[in-house]
Amino acid sequence: MEKMARVTTALGGNALTGRTMFCHLDAPANAISVCRDAAQVVVAGRNIFKIYSIEEDQFVEKLNLRVGRKPSLNFSCADVVWHQMDENLLATAATNGVVVTWNLGKPSRNKQDQLFTEHKRTVNKVCFHPTEVYMLLSGSQDGYMKCFDLRKKDSVSTFSGQSESVRDVQFSIRDYFTFAATFENGNVQLWDIRRPDRYERMFTAHNGPVFCCDWHPEDRGWLATGGRDKMVKVWDMNTTRAKEIYCVQTIASVARVKWRPECKHHIATCSMMVDHNIYVWDVRRPFIPSAMFEEHKDVTTGIVWRHLHDPYFLLSGSKDSTLYQHIFKDASQPIDRANPEGLCYSLYGDLAFAAKESLISSDSNRKPYIGDRRHPIFFKRKLDPTEQFEYISSSSALSVFETDVESGSMDWFVHTAKQYALAGRPLAELCDHNAKVAKGLDRNQVAQTWTMLRIIYSSLGTVSSTNLNHSMGKGSAALPLMNSFNLKDIPSGLGSESRLDRSKGESRTENILMDSSSTLINNEDNEETEGSDVPADYLLGDVEADEDDLYMMDHENPHAEEQEYSLPQEAFPLRHEIVDNPSALDHLQDKADSPHVSGNEAETVSLTPVESFSLISISHSLYENRLPSDFFNPIVRDTLLFYAEQGDVQTAVSVLIVLGDRIRKEIDEQTQEHWYTSYIDLLQRFQLWNISNEVIKLSTCRAINCLNQASTTLHVNCSNCKRPMSNRGWICDRCRQCASMCAVCHHVVKGLFVWCQGCSHGGHLQHIMKWLETSSHCPAGCGHLCEYT
Repeated sequence: MEKMARVTTALGGNALTGRTMFCHLDAPANAISVCRDAAQVVVAGRNIFKIYSIEEDQFVEKLNLRVGRKPSLNFSCADVVWHQMDENLLATAATNGVVVTWNLGKPSRNKQDQLFTEHKRTVNKVCFHPTEVYMLLSGSQDGYMKCFDLRKKDSVSTFSGQSESVRDVQFSIRDYFTFAATFENGNVQLWDIRRPDRYERMFTAHNGPVFCCDWHPEDRGWLATGGRDKMVKVWDMNTTRAKEIYCVQTIASVARVKWRPECKHHIATCSMMVDHNIYVWDVRRPFIPSAMFEEHKDVTTGIVWRHLHDPYFLLSGSKDSTLYQHIFKDASQPIDRANPEGLCYSLYGDLAFAAKESLISSDSNRKPYIGDRRHPIFFKRKLDPTEQFEYISSSSALSVFETDVESGSMDWFVHTAKQYALAGRPLAELCDHNAKVAKGLDRNQVAQTWTMLRIIYSSLGTVSSTNLNHSMGKGSAALPLMNSFNLKDIPSGLGSESRLDRSKGESRTENILMDSSSTLINNEDNEETEGSDVPADYLLGDVEADEDDLYMMDHENPHAEEQEYSLPQEAFPLRHEIVDNPSALDHLQDKADSPHVSGNEAETVSLTPVESFSLISISHSLYENRLPSDFFNPIVRDTLLFYAEQGDVQTAVSVLIVLGDRIRKEIDEQTQEHWYTSYIDLLQRFQLWNISNEVIKLSTCRAINCLNQASTTLHVNCSNCKRPMSNRGWICDRCRQCASMCAVCHHVVKGLFVWCQGCSHGGHLQHIMKWLETSSHCPAGCGHLCEYT
């Protein structure tokens, strides 16, 4: 504490002096409030209710308001406020639903003045009118707000927010009759205290409960709100509709917001969980705090600026049972520890890079590379001489490197997204269709990938020669599934360690698929391996080609001796029982004697040895039975990772959706979620909303499936009394009238309902459409000119 700075501030003749200091409390604090002259602070909680004097070097306890032998729930405070017009007047919100006022001018030990017991549940907030001495406002968990006149025993007005809970209420500083209320359902309502029957304005401020709000002390129309969605938003209420003008993203739910005096754009916040620090933000610079106080060890529950016109002293209470006075000069500045560099790509490939001015200026003499077409653009943030703090004046230089317009075109992305088929057809058709789309956009590698996926995951028995050669180009060779091969070249899975050889003949544009009744033929030399009845070289398959194409021979050394080879019995499972005299060979022998057989064919057949050899049917299904369905999954996974690393998340996500469970288990959930999030973000940037929604629905990631299931609640008001409807039926709870009546048929609308936003009348969709075909006036007879679009 000795190293902390001492600050003296002059306020109209009175000087505020002090340093960063704290005191230990008897119990955790829920709320704090400071008196008008900034000399005392009241601390309230479930088990504490004390007033401390703020001395120059310490807090001194002045008064304990928890008196009496029996502890009362009236002392269990959720909120406390000190009147800014009367220094002897306090008000507390009790957890049992009681609003209590306290008169410090009473001579007795018990300073309790009045009790208001009209609320049925915990009172979350109390607020005095800034200029009216006897006016007190409260907001409760029961959904009601009540206005009290301290000269009367009961409330003078009750305001119904039509919500579960009122979280905060604040009188406007500039507008005498207006107050703002925040609610559990994310809404903010503006009320006129003269009209308790209906709010003046309502808008949805946050996605989730709105925990706090604060009117700007200088700008009449600015209202700051904080919610569970970790955001602080500033709204301009001077316009017809509430307009969000600033938004600050924090790291935890926002429990309190307080505008900083004398600094128009500065606001202090604290969190209700996780984060124990207090932040002061410049709303114009929403991504990094201007200052941060890190003294508390537990959640901060209350913050207040010590004086309405002093921006340097901040008081805070916490669940760690401490009361702190923070001096702004002692606050840490995150900008000093922040990374001063930034990098961002635009949709069209332009690159923006920001760094410290010193780094950019030192590199300004760099000579451009050969062929460098980048155009750097430098500019600095203009310094504002009215800023009070030096760290605001830090500037950086920004370079923008523009890409060639033609090379940066993303038309292919849009066309691909619109034309891809991701579901609703068999896998083979989806792959063929997407390959055709990619081929049409000159994305040959992607087209080839889709074709490979079709071959891998579709039944090979249904693959035609045309499909197998799809997207391989006109001049490419046919896909050599099983052209002709030697038994000595059978893969290791079939009993040998050699490989499949393609025939050395001239490439043909058609595929040669083996028939199930393949013919066994000896080579032209009719050489036989010693110790075996099996011909040394023979061909499997029904082919039409020259002899050089048919026989697996070494053309350079045709008379070389063949190595000894014997076929193991367990080479591969037999399709049928082996017989000594297969009918196929008899058929070939008969065919050789037939006058209809050509000379070349007869010569070939006559080479068949006398010793018979059983015919074993081999076809492409051989691979299908030998390779498991997930054999190629690691290769497909690496392919998707390759596309994602290249920035083509569109292909990665599309393949992920089409293959589904076939490949899902090969890629971890976090990587999938990252791909989906990136692709959906790109689709939404190009305003491809329907495609984005389809990707969300078809995604295999749980975290993505729930994206289009949020914010699906529709709040409807009664067309008669204009009050919000409950979700229990079509009858309004207040006016007991049927709210969803069709203006044409006068029956209850229990299905799709359409209404005019101008006059609020509507009905069945078909009825309204038919009515507006012949008339432009409202069918309810109100005279409004309705239009259906």
